[in-house]
Parts: sequence; C-alpha cells; structure tokens
Amino acid sequence: MNGLWGFVALAAMLSLTPGPDDVLVLSCALRGGRRSGTAAALGVAAGSLLWGAAAATGLAALVAQSTALYGGMRWAGAAYLIALGAVPLVAQLLGRSRRSDSVTGRHVAPRRRPQGWSPAFGAGLLSDLLNPKIGVFYLMVLPEFVPAGRPVLPYSLLLCAIDVTLATSWLMGLTWVAHTAVSWLRRPPVVTWSQRAFSAALIGVGAAAAIGL
Repeated sequence: MNGLWGFVALAAMLSLTPGPDDVLVLSCALRGGRRSGTAAALGVAAGSLLWGAAAATGLAALVAQSTALYGGMRWAGAAYLIALGAVPLVAQLLGRSRRSDSVTGRHVAPRRRPQGWSPAFGAGLLSDLLNPKIGVFYLMVLPEFVPAGRPVLPYSLLLCAIDVTLATSWLMGLTWVAHTAVSWLRRPPVVTWSQRAFSAALIGVGAAAAIGL
C-alpha cells in the first residue's frame, strides 16, 4: 500500500504540472465549449491508457530501444502540436481577411461550425499517442511501484488507470472552469488573444519536443 499511495502522490503531482494536454483541452473548450473540452480530455485519457497497456506488455520497450522509431514518433508528435497551434492562427487570419472582403462587397465564405466531439477527441488521442515520452515514463516508473510477488501486468495496468483517472479529473476540472467563465472568455477580444496564447503555447511545446527538451 505504501508503494500504491506513493504512486498516487506522484501521479497527482504530475497531473497538476502544466503541459501540452492542459493547453490542448483549454483550447478545445474555448473554441467549442465544455463538450469539446471534455472530448479532448477523454482523448488524452485514451491515448495514455494505450501507452500504459503498451508499457505493461513490453511494446513501449520496443519504441524506447529503437532510435529511429522513437525519433520518428517524437518528430511526428512535435509537428502535430505545431499544426494544432498554427491552424487556429491561420483561421483567424483568414477570418479577418473575409471580414475585410465583406466590407468591400466581396463574397464572404460561411463561418465554420464550432468544433464537435470527434475532432476534439481525435486531437487529444493523437497528441498523446504521438508522444513516446509517455510510454517511456510508464515503462520506467510503473515497475518501481509494483510490489514484490504481485502479478506485474494487472498491477501495472491498475497503476496506469490510477494515473489516467487523476489526470482526466484534473483536465475535466479545467474544462469546467473554462465553461463557468464562458461569458467572459467568449468576449471577442478575449477569445482572439486567448486562442493566440494557446496556439503559441502549443507551437512552443511542439518546438521543444522537436529539439528534445
């Protein structure tokens, strides 16, 4: 039990540490409301669970041992985060251009609908699946908390489930906070600058991942 509670404390501390998952969930919540934020959080949880299962069954070890595979996934994940950050910025620029066209009497394309469940879930899922550091973390940390004599696979999956539950609870909390402040957050200037800040953060995280930080 001491090992279990030690892992719970570690997982709770890591969940509260700001990271790309927090930025992604808040960004989705800001653009699409609580539904999108919740979907992104569940996508993150699904990706982490898959990495936990991969670590418990030894598949994550193959990724960690293959320099080409690990590097390829790291670069893919970095590019994906940068794309997630860049797309909203480009959309804002295009939206500003279309509004300018409407003033001059040119045709204005219809506005896109708010982000739905599936895109937000997919964004969260891919963000975690393309981050091999999650698999390496589980691979290195989980065995340290498995008590002697306990079956490794089910106990490792239990620890992974605890970590994912704590992280998801925190991300859901962020979504709730964003939703309760929606009347303020959805003011046009706040939306514009908040989205720019989240996009810049995602691009920064992606760039840091690309150079191995």
